[in-house]
Amino acid sequence: MRFRSAAIAVFVFAFAMAYMESAVVVYLQRALGITPDSLFPLQKSETLGSLAAIEVGREFATMVMLVAVGWFLGRRWEDRLAWTSVAFGVWDIGYYLWLWVFVGWPHSPLTWDILFLIPVPWAGPVWAPGAVSVALIGFGMVAARRTGAGRIPQVGPVRGAAAVAGGLLVVASFAANAPALLSGGLPGWFPWPVFVAGMAVASWAAVVSLKAGAGTGSEPV
Repeated sequence: MRFRSAAIAVFVFAFAMAYMESAVVVYLQRALGITPDSLFPLQKSETLGSLAAIEVGREFATMVMLVAVGWFLGRRWEDRLAWTSVAFGVWDIGYYLWLWVFVGWPHSPLTWDILFLIPVPWAGPVWAPGAVSVALIGFGMVAARRTGAGRIPQVGPVRGAAAVAGGLLVVASFAANAPALLSGGLPGWFPWPVFVAGMAVASWAAVVSLKAGAGTGSEPV
């Protein structure tokens, strides 16, 4: 599939998927009589406990669908990962855009949200996952285009380790408030220095890998 056709397909699919997920969230909140502004503290009951288990399954199914998009479009692991990153980024941004259209939430990029539940609750201001999604779309598009043209990103062990380390720092910043949330408390300070450090390390790994794939580097590092 040509790059432009593949990119259009990924964007359309991910944005439509975001519409579906945000609509489901609105329906569930209306059925339970809650609003996005009442996310914290986390509510606990037998009913919500079973719903939480279903929500974890839904999140896992979402990841499976996004990975499937990359798997079908790519021929190598590099472009499969690239297209999965693009799909994830478009879906995540689209999710918040549709929620804002439907119910006027989030009120601003500083609004806090529960981002993920696997294996513990992730929380943070909306601007943080938005920044991750923008990076995933940007780097993913460049990687997919270059891989399709035969200029494979050169990852190497050092760059790969840096990418993983950066990602773990980002996840750690999101999970930092998990103990407070699980104990029925409110989220506290978002450790943005940890988040920024993780984004910087992962972005460095992506940039260097892409440059090496373009022929400006030497041996994979």
